[in-house]
Amino acid sequence: MRRPPIASRPDRTPVPGAWSRVRALFLIMLLPAMLSACSRPGVNAMVPVSGSAPGATEHTILIATTRTRSAVPGAMFSGERARELDFAQAVVSVPPTHVPSRIEWPSQPPGNPQTDFVTRESFYVDSEKQFVTSLNQQLAQRPPGQRTVVLFVHGYNTLFPEGLYRLAQVAHDANANGVPVYFSWASRGELLGYVYDQNSATAARDGLEHLLGLLARSNAEHINIIAHSMGNWVTVEAFRGIRISGNGAGFASKIGTIVLASPDIDIDVFRSQMQRIGVPKKPFLVVLSRDDRALAASRLIAGNEQRLGDYKNAADLTKYGAVVVDLSDLKGQDSFNHDKFAELAQMAPQLKEVLAAGVGKKETIDEVNPVNGAPDVVKTVISLPFAVVAAPIVIIARQAQ
Repeated sequence: MRRPPIASRPDRTPVPGAWSRVRALFLIMLLPAMLSACSRPGVNAMVPVSGSAPGATEHTILIATTRTRSAVPGAMFSGERARELDFAQAVVSVPPTHVPSRIEWPSQPPGNPQTDFVTRESFYVDSEKQFVTSLNQQLAQRPPGQRTVVLFVHGYNTLFPEGLYRLAQVAHDANANGVPVYFSWASRGELLGYVYDQNSATAARDGLEHLLGLLARSNAEHINIIAHSMGNWVTVEAFRGIRISGNGAGFASKIGTIVLASPDIDIDVFRSQMQRIGVPKKPFLVVLSRDDRALAASRLIAGNEQRLGDYKNAADLTKYGAVVVDLSDLKGQDSFNHDKFAELAQMAPQLKEVLAAGVGKKETIDEVNPVNGAPDVVKTVISLPFAVVAAPIVIIARQAQ
């Protein structure tokens, strides 16, 4: 059979508006990145510092990762994929001059502990048994009732030290008493590495599911989870895997707060995931913002399909057991408006009180309005006592909560 000439194939015909979408993608992603590139650390940002600074605070962080080990001094792990889960531990020092929601990166390694986030020490942990032993030792240093794990899963375009220091910042600003655990999947930390990162995140699902099992079998009383950006795909998929496998017996009782921050998940995929998982006993906390430029770029790459993290119909998410925290009116510290969740850390105790009391029942509430078309859902506007919050925060939830 004679094949048609290649020139006549329809996929060779330019798609109307295609160049406009590509140009918009570059404007959204590349220009802010070039403006902020000077503040980004290199891969070797974790060169250990021998001296300490008066007033600095040290955080011991346990690490589980699907990255390969790096031969670069001060890098610890690369952006390449490992076949098995690996473990490590690091001590990160937060300077006494720290400004909430920020990471004060060293201008060059190893940095000054008086003014910069620095690594005091880091080492590999040889086995998961040793990892759990270290976790239990840290939990034992806390009184009963406070033996909590805070698990952080980073997002797209993230170098290994970036996620590590972000967890240190969140734990520090929230004054969290739990043991911080960092799950790091193999992102290369490259702006144009979206597809590689997405595949790496998919490959990391089983690793995170295995880690969750280790945490559940440890002496932790509660496990709180914060996932950011593409890390939400890994996290929700891990919960889906636990549900399918039936290995969640005794696990649900330990799960505390689950924060899905700026989630880079197709909204239809999220619906499908939640249909399999079911409505959780404790609602997911979905932190979104309609001006998230990183998710706008992700939406363009994905064929203009809506992302969970900038979803316009937030009330729809409440039927999947979600409480939505809308930060659209909050000014972001980063040029993408993609890291606003970091600013919630210092508000965590007050926000927790509002959610525990039930939306619409707290003195800090400015107004409560029913959501159109959803009579059992309310939009609650609250003000929290922090100068950094230039605008009220909107919480959308079912009144029964």
